[in-house]
Amino acid sequence: MRVLVVGSGGREHALCWAISGSPMLTKLYCAPGNPGISSVAQRVPIGAMDIPALVAFARANQIGLVVPGPEGPLVAGLTDAMEAAGIACCGPNAAAAALEGSKTFTKEVADAAGVPTAKWERFDSAVAARAFVQMRGAPIVIKADGLAAGKGVVVAATEDEAIAAIDAFMERATLGAAGASVVIEECLVGEELSFFALCDGTTAISLGSAQDHKRVGEGDTGPNTGGMGAYSPPPAATPELEADIMARFIQPTLDEMARRGKPFRGILFAGLMLTEDGPKLIEYNVRFGDPECQCLLLRLRSDLLAALVAACDGELKNFDLRWYDRAVVAVVMAADGYPVKPKMYTPIGLLDRAAAVPGVRILHAGTDIRDGELVSNGGRVLTVCATGATITEARDSAYAAVDLIHWPDGFCRRDIAWRAFA
Repeated sequence: MRVLVVGSGGREHALCWAISGSPMLTKLYCAPGNPGISSVAQRVPIGAMDIPALVAFARANQIGLVVPGPEGPLVAGLTDAMEAAGIACCGPNAAAAALEGSKTFTKEVADAAGVPTAKWERFDSAVAARAFVQMRGAPIVIKADGLAAGKGVVVAATEDEAIAAIDAFMERATLGAAGASVVIEECLVGEELSFFALCDGTTAISLGSAQDHKRVGEGDTGPNTGGMGAYSPPPAATPELEADIMARFIQPTLDEMARRGKPFRGILFAGLMLTEDGPKLIEYNVRFGDPECQCLLLRLRSDLLAALVAACDGELKNFDLRWYDRAVVAVVMAADGYPVKPKMYTPIGLLDRAAAVPGVRILHAGTDIRDGELVSNGGRVLTVCATGATITEARDSAYAAVDLIHWPDGFCRRDIAWRAFA
Protein backbone atom coordinates (compact mmCIF):
# COMPACT_ATOMS: atom_id res chain seq x y z
CA MET A 1 0.00 0.00 0.00
CA ARG A 2 1.15 3.50 -0.89
CA VAL A 3 0.30 5.95 1.91
CA LEU A 4 0.20 9.75 2.13
CA VAL A 5 0.34 11.43 5.56
CA VAL A 6 -0.79 15.07 5.57
CA GLY A 7 0.82 17.58 7.95
CA SER A 8 4.19 18.78 9.20
CA GLY A 9 4.35 18.58 13.00
CA GLY A 10 5.45 16.22 15.73
CA ARG A 11 2.15 14.35 15.47
CA GLU A 12 2.78 13.69 11.77
CA HIS A 13 6.36 12.58 12.46
CA ALA A 14 4.97 10.07 14.97
CA LEU A 15 2.36 8.88 12.45
CA CYS A 16 5.00 8.43 9.75
CA TRP A 17 7.33 6.61 12.13
CA ALA A 18 4.56 4.21 13.21
CA ILE A 19 3.27 3.57 9.69
CA SER A 20 6.79 3.08 8.30
CA GLY A 21 7.13 -0.16 10.29
CA SER A 22 4.07 -1.81 8.71
CA PRO A 23 4.63 -4.87 6.51
CA MET A 24 1.64 -3.61 4.47
CA LEU A 25 3.54 -0.50 3.37
CA THR A 26 5.03 -0.12 -0.11
CA LYS A 27 5.80 3.61 -0.16
CA LEU A 28 5.24 6.40 2.37
CA TYR A 29 4.87 10.09 1.54
CA CYS A 30 4.27 13.11 3.78
CA ALA A 31 2.99 16.50 2.64
CA PRO A 32 4.63 18.81 3.48
CA GLY A 33 6.49 17.02 6.29
CA ASN A 34 9.61 18.29 8.07
CA PRO A 35 13.33 17.40 8.06
CA GLY A 36 12.93 14.69 10.70
CA ILE A 37 10.21 12.95 8.71
CA SER A 38 12.65 12.58 5.79
CA SER A 39 14.24 9.59 7.55
CA VAL A 40 11.03 7.52 7.25
CA ALA A 41 9.00 9.11 4.43
CA GLN A 42 9.44 11.03 1.19
CA ARG A 43 8.45 14.66 1.64
CA VAL A 44 6.07 16.27 -0.85
CA PRO A 45 6.08 20.08 -1.16
CA ILE A 46 2.30 20.52 -0.89
CA GLY A 47 0.66 22.42 1.97
CA ALA A 48 -1.78 20.61 4.24
CA MET A 49 -4.63 22.93 3.20
CA ASP A 50 -4.01 22.65 -0.56
CA ILE A 51 -6.71 20.02 -1.07
CA PRO A 52 -6.81 20.07 -4.92
CA ALA A 53 -3.03 19.56 -5.09
CA LEU A 54 -3.16 16.77 -2.50
CA VAL A 55 -5.87 14.97 -4.48
CA ALA A 56 -3.91 15.37 -7.72
CA PHE A 57 -0.78 13.98 -6.08
CA ALA A 58 -2.68 11.04 -4.58
CA ARG A 59 -4.17 10.19 -7.96
CA ALA A 60 -0.88 10.50 -9.83
CA ASN A 61 0.99 8.35 -7.30
CA GLN A 62 -1.65 5.64 -6.81
CA ILE A 63 -2.06 6.40 -3.11
CA GLY A 64 -4.11 3.71 -1.37
CA LEU A 65 -4.66 5.55 1.92
CA VAL A 66 -4.47 9.18 3.03
CA VAL A 67 -3.85 9.84 6.75
CA PRO A 68 -4.63 13.44 7.76
CA GLY A 69 -2.83 14.82 10.82
CA PRO A 70 -4.31 18.28 11.54
CA GLU A 71 -7.95 19.29 11.82
CA GLY A 72 -7.96 22.12 9.26
CA PRO A 73 -7.98 19.97 6.11
CA LEU A 74 -10.64 17.68 7.59
CA VAL A 75 -13.00 20.55 8.40
CA ALA A 76 -12.31 21.94 4.92
CA GLY A 77 -13.34 18.66 3.24
CA LEU A 78 -10.14 16.71 2.53
CA THR A 79 -11.85 13.37 3.10
CA ASP A 80 -14.78 14.33 0.86
CA ALA A 81 -12.39 15.28 -1.95
CA MET A 82 -10.29 12.12 -1.61
CA GLU A 83 -13.31 9.83 -1.51
CA ALA A 84 -14.78 11.59 -4.57
CA ALA A 85 -11.53 10.63 -6.32
CA GLY A 86 -11.85 7.04 -5.14
CA ILE A 87 -9.06 7.29 -2.56
CA ALA A 88 -9.51 6.09 1.04
CA CYS A 89 -8.92 8.73 3.72
CA CYS A 90 -8.84 7.85 7.42
CA GLY A 91 -10.61 10.89 8.78
CA PRO A 92 -14.14 12.23 9.03
CA ASN A 93 -15.80 14.02 6.13
CA ALA A 94 -16.59 17.72 6.52
CA ALA A 95 -20.06 17.05 7.94
CA ALA A 96 -18.68 14.82 10.71
CA ALA A 97 -15.60 17.02 11.27
CA ALA A 98 -18.02 19.66 12.55
CA LEU A 99 -17.51 17.93 15.90
CA GLU A 100 -14.35 20.03 16.04
CA GLY A 101 -15.30 22.74 13.59
CA SER A 102 -18.31 23.95 15.61
CA LYS A 103 -18.57 24.08 19.39
CA THR A 104 -22.33 24.45 19.07
CA PHE A 105 -22.62 21.28 16.97
CA THR A 106 -20.59 19.32 19.52
CA LYS A 107 -22.80 20.51 22.37
CA GLU A 108 -25.97 19.64 20.46
CA VAL A 109 -24.66 16.15 19.68
CA ALA A 110 -23.55 15.61 23.29
CA ASP A 111 -26.94 16.68 24.66
CA ALA A 112 -28.83 14.49 22.18
CA ALA A 113 -26.58 11.51 22.96
CA GLY A 114 -26.82 11.95 26.74
CA VAL A 115 -23.07 12.61 27.01
CA PRO A 116 -22.21 14.40 30.29
CA THR A 117 -20.92 17.90 29.53
CA ALA A 118 -20.80 21.41 30.95
CA LYS A 119 -23.95 23.56 30.92
CA TRP A 120 -23.82 25.90 27.95
CA GLU A 121 -25.45 28.67 25.92
CA ARG A 122 -24.73 29.94 22.40
CA PHE A 123 -24.69 33.65 21.51
CA ASP A 124 -24.64 35.45 18.15
CA SER A 125 -24.81 38.88 19.81
CA ALA A 126 -21.98 40.38 21.86
CA VAL A 127 -24.51 42.43 23.82
CA ALA A 128 -26.44 39.32 24.85
CA ALA A 129 -23.22 37.43 25.62
CA ARG A 130 -21.97 40.20 27.91
CA ALA A 131 -25.32 40.37 29.69
CA PHE A 132 -25.22 36.61 30.27
CA VAL A 133 -21.74 36.81 31.81
CA GLN A 134 -22.83 39.63 34.10
CA MET A 135 -25.82 37.54 35.19
CA ARG A 136 -23.88 34.27 35.73
CA GLY A 137 -20.62 35.64 37.08
CA ALA A 138 -17.16 34.05 36.99
CA PRO A 139 -15.26 31.79 36.65
CA ILE A 140 -16.78 31.05 33.26
CA VAL A 141 -15.56 29.71 29.90
CA ILE A 142 -15.83 31.62 26.60
CA LYS A 143 -15.39 29.58 23.40
CA ALA A 144 -15.34 30.82 19.82
CA ASP A 145 -17.76 28.59 17.93
CA GLY A 146 -15.49 27.98 14.95
CA LEU A 147 -12.05 26.53 14.34
CA ALA A 148 -9.42 28.81 15.89
CA ALA A 149 -6.17 26.79 15.99
CA GLY A 150 -6.36 26.37 19.77
CA LYS A 151 -6.77 30.11 20.39
CA GLY A 152 -10.54 30.21 20.71
CA VAL A 153 -11.02 29.25 24.37
CA VAL A 154 -10.69 31.55 27.37
CA VAL A 155 -11.15 30.23 30.90
CA ALA A 156 -12.06 33.53 32.54
CA ALA A 157 -11.39 33.89 36.25
CA THR A 158 -13.25 37.23 36.36
CA GLU A 159 -16.18 38.84 34.58
CA ASP A 160 -13.80 41.42 33.10
CA GLU A 161 -11.71 38.65 31.50
CA ALA A 162 -14.83 37.03 30.07
CA ILE A 163 -16.14 40.30 28.63
CA ALA A 164 -12.70 41.07 27.16
CA ALA A 165 -12.76 37.68 25.40
CA ILE A 166 -16.25 38.35 24.04
CA ASP A 167 -15.17 41.75 22.77
CA ALA A 168 -12.06 40.29 21.14
CA PHE A 169 -13.87 37.41 19.44
CA MET A 170 -17.13 39.07 18.47
CA GLU A 171 -16.47 42.81 18.19
CA ARG A 172 -12.83 43.01 17.06
CA ALA A 173 -12.95 39.71 15.12
CA THR A 174 -9.49 38.65 16.31
CA LEU A 175 -10.29 35.10 15.15
CA GLY A 176 -12.12 36.12 12.00
CA ALA A 177 -15.37 34.30 11.25
CA ALA A 178 -14.55 31.64 13.88
CA GLY A 179 -15.45 34.05 16.67
CA ALA A 180 -18.62 35.54 15.17
CA SER A 181 -20.62 33.32 17.55
CA VAL A 182 -19.56 32.11 20.99
CA VAL A 183 -20.48 29.28 23.32
CA ILE A 184 -20.40 30.19 27.02
CA GLU A 185 -20.02 27.31 29.46
CA GLU A 186 -19.86 26.69 33.16
CA CYS A 187 -16.29 26.26 34.37
CA LEU A 188 -15.58 22.62 35.19
CA VAL A 189 -13.10 21.82 37.95
CA GLY A 190 -10.95 18.71 38.15
CA GLU A 191 -8.19 16.82 36.38
CA GLU A 192 -8.08 16.88 32.57
CA LEU A 193 -7.74 13.73 30.48
CA SER A 194 -7.28 13.20 26.75
CA PHE A 195 -8.96 10.01 25.50
CA PHE A 196 -8.71 8.67 21.96
CA ALA A 197 -10.74 6.16 19.96
CA LEU A 198 -10.47 4.84 16.41
CA CYS A 199 -13.90 4.76 14.77
CA ASP A 200 -15.37 3.24 11.61
CA GLY A 201 -18.78 4.90 11.71
CA THR A 202 -20.37 2.21 13.86
CA THR A 203 -17.70 0.64 16.05
CA ALA A 204 -14.96 2.26 18.13
CA ILE A 205 -11.83 0.77 19.69
CA SER A 206 -9.78 2.49 22.37
CA LEU A 207 -6.47 4.11 21.49
CA GLY A 208 -5.79 4.88 25.13
CA SER A 209 -5.37 8.08 27.08
CA ALA A 210 -2.79 10.69 27.96
CA GLN A 211 -2.47 13.92 29.89
CA ASP A 212 -0.95 16.96 28.28
CA HIS A 213 0.34 20.23 29.68
CA LYS A 214 -1.16 23.23 27.89
CA ARG A 215 0.30 26.21 29.71
CA VAL A 216 3.74 27.43 28.81
CA GLY A 217 5.11 27.71 32.36
CA GLU A 218 5.91 25.21 35.07
CA GLY A 219 3.20 24.68 37.62
CA ASP A 220 0.67 25.22 34.81
CA THR A 221 1.25 28.98 34.67
CA GLY A 222 1.30 31.45 31.80
CA PRO A 223 -0.61 31.45 28.52
CA ASN A 224 -2.05 28.39 26.85
CA THR A 225 -0.04 26.72 24.08
CA GLY A 226 -0.54 23.89 21.63
CA GLY A 227 0.93 21.61 24.30
CA MET A 228 4.26 21.63 26.15
CA GLY A 229 4.41 17.91 26.89
CA ALA A 230 2.38 14.82 27.68
CA TYR A 231 2.60 11.42 29.29
CA SER A 232 0.81 8.09 29.03
CA PRO A 233 -0.73 6.20 30.68
CA PRO A 234 -1.85 8.66 33.37
CA PRO A 235 -2.61 7.05 36.76
CA ALA A 236 -6.13 8.52 36.70
CA ALA A 237 -7.01 6.51 33.59
CA THR A 238 -7.90 3.20 35.20
CA PRO A 239 -9.28 0.37 33.03
CA GLU A 240 -12.66 0.96 34.68
CA LEU A 241 -12.63 4.67 33.79
CA GLU A 242 -11.62 3.99 30.18
CA ALA A 243 -14.42 1.42 29.82
CA ASP A 244 -16.85 3.98 31.22
CA ILE A 245 -15.66 6.60 28.72
CA MET A 246 -16.14 4.19 25.82
CA ALA A 247 -19.65 3.29 27.03
CA ARG A 248 -20.96 6.74 28.04
CA PHE A 249 -19.10 9.11 25.71
CA ILE A 250 -17.62 7.50 22.59
CA GLN A 251 -20.26 4.94 21.60
CA PRO A 252 -23.30 7.21 22.23
CA THR A 253 -21.60 9.93 20.15
CA LEU A 254 -21.00 7.49 17.30
CA ASP A 255 -24.62 6.34 17.48
CA GLU A 256 -25.93 9.92 17.43
CA MET A 257 -23.69 10.89 14.52
CA ALA A 258 -24.93 7.87 12.55
CA ARG A 259 -28.53 8.78 13.42
CA ARG A 260 -27.93 12.23 11.95
CA GLY A 261 -26.60 10.72 8.73
CA LYS A 262 -23.05 11.87 9.53
CA PRO A 263 -21.21 8.66 10.49
CA PHE A 264 -17.85 9.37 12.09
CA ARG A 265 -14.75 7.60 10.79
CA GLY A 266 -11.25 8.31 12.00
CA ILE A 267 -9.77 9.46 15.29
CA LEU A 268 -12.20 10.79 17.91
CA PHE A 269 -10.41 12.71 20.66
CA ALA A 270 -12.45 13.41 23.78
CA GLY A 271 -11.09 16.15 26.01
CA LEU A 272 -12.52 15.34 29.44
CA MET A 273 -12.60 16.88 32.91
CA LEU A 274 -12.59 14.39 35.77
CA THR A 275 -14.92 16.22 38.16
CA GLU A 276 -16.26 15.20 41.56
CA ASP A 277 -19.41 14.13 39.71
CA GLY A 278 -17.50 11.95 37.27
CA PRO A 279 -16.01 12.66 33.82
CA LYS A 280 -17.55 15.43 31.72
CA LEU A 281 -16.86 16.36 28.11
CA ILE A 282 -14.92 19.58 27.52
CA GLU A 283 -14.65 19.21 23.75
CA TYR A 284 -14.29 16.77 20.89
CA ASN A 285 -11.48 16.90 18.36
CA VAL A 286 -11.44 14.86 15.17
CA ARG A 287 -7.76 13.87 15.04
CA PHE A 288 -4.88 12.89 17.29
CA GLY A 289 -3.68 15.47 19.78
CA ASP A 290 -0.14 16.79 19.69
CA PRO A 291 1.90 15.84 21.74
CA GLU A 292 -0.46 13.06 22.99
CA CYS A 293 -0.09 11.25 19.66
CA GLN A 294 3.65 10.93 20.17
CA CYS A 295 3.06 9.21 23.52
CA LEU A 296 0.36 6.83 22.34
CA LEU A 297 2.08 5.63 19.18
CA LEU A 298 5.29 4.81 21.06
CA ARG A 299 3.17 2.52 23.27
CA LEU A 300 1.37 0.85 20.35
CA ARG A 301 2.51 -2.70 19.63
CA SER A 302 0.07 -3.47 16.80
CA ASP A 303 0.32 -2.40 13.16
CA LEU A 304 -1.13 1.12 12.97
CA LEU A 305 -1.60 0.98 9.21
CA ALA A 306 -3.71 -2.17 9.47
CA ALA A 307 -5.90 -0.48 12.09
CA LEU A 308 -6.42 2.62 9.93
CA VAL A 309 -7.38 0.48 6.94
CA ALA A 310 -9.84 -1.48 9.10
CA ALA A 311 -11.45 1.81 10.18
CA CYS A 312 -11.88 2.89 6.55
CA ASP A 313 -13.31 -0.54 5.64
CA GLY A 314 -15.80 -0.61 8.52
CA GLU A 315 -14.13 -3.68 10.02
CA LEU A 316 -13.18 -2.57 13.53
CA LYS A 317 -15.69 -5.00 15.05
CA ASN A 318 -13.20 -7.72 14.07
CA PHE A 319 -10.11 -5.79 15.15
CA ASP A 320 -8.09 -5.43 18.33
CA LEU A 321 -4.97 -3.56 19.37
CA ARG A 322 -2.07 -4.60 21.56
CA TRP A 323 0.00 -2.22 23.66
CA TYR A 324 3.40 -2.30 25.29
CA ASP A 325 3.23 -2.33 29.07
CA ARG A 326 5.40 0.73 29.47
CA ALA A 327 5.12 4.44 30.06
CA VAL A 328 6.02 7.27 27.71
CA VAL A 329 6.85 10.88 28.58
CA ALA A 330 7.05 13.49 25.82
CA VAL A 331 8.76 16.83 26.46
CA VAL A 332 8.20 19.61 23.94
CA MET A 333 11.13 21.91 23.23
CA ALA A 334 9.94 25.32 22.06
CA ALA A 335 11.65 28.40 20.68
CA ASP A 336 12.33 31.30 23.03
CA GLY A 337 9.42 33.72 22.91
CA TYR A 338 6.79 31.03 22.29
CA PRO A 339 3.77 31.27 22.30
CA VAL A 340 3.77 35.05 21.66
CA LYS A 341 6.65 35.59 19.23
CA PRO A 342 8.98 32.60 18.86
CA LYS A 343 12.56 33.28 17.85
CA MET A 344 13.03 31.83 14.37
CA TYR A 345 15.82 30.06 12.48
CA THR A 346 18.14 29.42 15.41
CA PRO A 347 20.61 26.50 15.12
CA ILE A 348 20.01 23.18 16.88
CA GLY A 349 22.79 20.66 17.43
CA LEU A 350 23.79 17.33 18.96
CA LEU A 351 20.44 15.59 18.32
CA ASP A 352 22.25 12.33 17.51
CA ARG A 353 23.90 12.36 20.94
CA ALA A 354 20.54 12.96 22.64
CA ALA A 355 18.78 10.28 20.58
CA ALA A 356 21.37 7.73 21.77
CA VAL A 357 19.93 7.82 25.31
CA PRO A 358 18.23 4.41 25.82
CA GLY A 359 14.49 4.54 25.17
CA VAL A 360 14.57 8.00 23.56
CA ARG A 361 13.04 9.03 20.23
CA ILE A 362 13.21 12.63 19.02
CA LEU A 363 10.37 13.78 16.80
CA HIS A 364 10.57 16.96 14.76
CA ALA A 365 7.86 19.63 14.48
CA GLY A 366 8.99 23.18 13.65
CA THR A 367 12.38 22.49 12.09
CA ASP A 368 14.05 23.35 8.78
CA ILE A 369 17.41 22.96 7.04
CA ARG A 370 19.19 26.21 6.15
CA ASP A 371 22.70 26.26 4.69
CA GLY A 372 23.02 22.60 5.63
CA GLU A 373 22.21 23.25 9.29
CA LEU A 374 19.16 22.21 11.32
CA VAL A 375 17.32 25.30 12.58
CA SER A 376 14.08 26.12 14.34
CA ASN A 377 11.14 27.09 12.15
CA GLY A 378 8.17 27.52 14.45
CA GLY A 379 7.05 27.71 18.06
CA ARG A 380 7.01 24.07 19.12
CA VAL A 381 10.14 22.65 17.51
CA LEU A 382 10.98 19.19 18.90
CA THR A 383 9.25 16.52 20.96
CA VAL A 384 11.72 14.52 23.03
CA CYS A 385 10.03 11.22 23.88
CA ALA A 386 11.22 8.46 26.16
CA THR A 387 9.82 5.09 27.17
CA GLY A 388 10.39 3.40 30.49
CA ALA A 389 9.09 0.73 32.80
CA THR A 390 7.59 3.53 34.91
CA ILE A 391 6.67 7.16 34.36
CA THR A 392 9.63 8.13 36.57
CA GLU A 393 12.06 6.17 34.40
CA ALA A 394 10.60 7.59 31.18
CA ARG A 395 10.68 11.14 32.51
CA ASP A 396 14.29 10.85 33.67
CA SER A 397 15.38 9.55 30.25
CA ALA A 398 13.50 12.28 28.41
CA TYR A 399 15.15 15.06 30.42
CA ALA A 400 18.55 13.39 30.13
CA ALA A 401 18.16 13.63 26.35
CA VAL A 402 16.91 17.23 26.53
CA ASP A 403 20.04 18.19 28.45
CA LEU A 404 22.25 16.77 25.68
CA ILE A 405 20.68 18.87 22.93
CA HIS A 406 22.59 22.05 22.09
CA TRP A 407 19.96 24.72 21.49
CA PRO A 408 20.64 27.94 23.44
CA ASP A 409 17.52 29.59 21.99
CA GLY A 410 15.08 26.85 23.07
CA PHE A 411 13.35 25.95 26.31
CA CYS A 412 11.05 23.36 27.84
CA ARG A 413 8.97 22.79 30.93
CA ARG A 414 10.77 20.76 33.60
CA ASP A 415 7.64 19.38 35.29
CA ILE A 416 6.03 17.22 32.61
CA ALA A 417 4.02 14.39 34.21
CA TRP A 418 3.85 16.22 37.53
CA ARG A 419 0.32 14.95 38.21
CA ALA A 420 1.62 11.38 38.26
CA PHE A 421 3.69 12.29 41.33
CA ALA A 422 1.31 14.74 43.02
